[in-house]
Amino acid sequence: MVDWSLARRVAGFAGATEGSTDVGVDVIAAAARLEPEVAGYTSLDPQGNAPPAEVVDRAGWADANLTTFSHLLQPIADRMSERLGRAGPIAGPLRLAAGATIAAEVGLVTGYMSQRVIGQFELSLIQPEAPTRLLFVAPNVRKAVAELGVDRDAFTDWIVLHELTHVMQFTGVPWLRSHLGGLLRAYLDTVEVQINTGAAGALPSMPNIQELVERFRQGGLMALIQTREQRDLMDSLQPVMAVLEGYSEHVMDALGATLVSDHEKLREAMDRRRQSRSAPERLLQKLLGLDMKMRQYEHGKRFCDAVVEQAGIDGLNVVWRSPQDMPSVAELDDPAAWIRRTSLPSAA
Repeated sequence: MVDWSLARRVAGFAGATEGSTDVGVDVIAAAARLEPEVAGYTSLDPQGNAPPAEVVDRAGWADANLTTFSHLLQPIADRMSERLGRAGPIAGPLRLAAGATIAAEVGLVTGYMSQRVIGQFELSLIQPEAPTRLLFVAPNVRKAVAELGVDRDAFTDWIVLHELTHVMQFTGVPWLRSHLGGLLRAYLDTVEVQINTGAAGALPSMPNIQELVERFRQGGLMALIQTREQRDLMDSLQPVMAVLEGYSEHVMDALGATLVSDHEKLREAMDRRRQSRSAPERLLQKLLGLDMKMRQYEHGKRFCDAVVEQAGIDGLNVVWRSPQDMPSVAELDDPAAWIRRTSLPSAA
């Protein structure tokens, strides 16, 4: 139903273009050199499943992510196609229109994101058999180095540390991928395609605008499409995502302090980059839910730093023991409460 070739064309129009993959530094060699450092600090064993680093252009990154999006959206598209099939003689045109709309919207988002993402550990939570990839987007690495005014080699090593930590998390924690995949499938199963008949026949009736505005103010575009059940599932997902991002931020700083020159300058520059957005871009980030990801970086890092300060990295690694050992939303703000619940000894 969804025309993914159209999504790729739209992504290209929106910025996911082909180009040089020359960063000016050997990113693949840097990843191979730093992988043992990350494994040693985190004590997470990738068990030979860590993918090699790849340097891609924006079009390459977009293509990889659109493949993942197709896995995510297929169940929803199937349900939409089934519902539209009940529309009688106009079912075919409705399917085409709906599929083109989804393709255009996903293509626009992907094209926008292709200009911002520097590195990414790409994996499918819906299809665990799909191969994982460790991607670095060359044009965005070059752009970030120029905008931040930092050393290219040091910046590359620092970013590689962050993405390698995600590799260690998903290849070294046996239950993590299936746990997140289960939560995501449960969320997707709750996404209902409603085609309500209004005054115009097959067109949907008008929503409660006041309610939608209030929900947007509270949580951005994602909140507009969430039922109570979906929000409950998101409450289960958010602490895990905050720990994933915060743990990676902690590791890149902990190792960066000894392995990366001018580490503190890099941290200050990166924090400025994340905060210095124009008003239109901040609005767009809110619409796409990207401001939530920024909060995950900050929220999760505060939690991880605090736990390591009190109980060491071994104490923090208790989060990888089981899904039940992940902090709750409240415990993210109260690391001491999480330490007490998980019976961690204080660091000597």
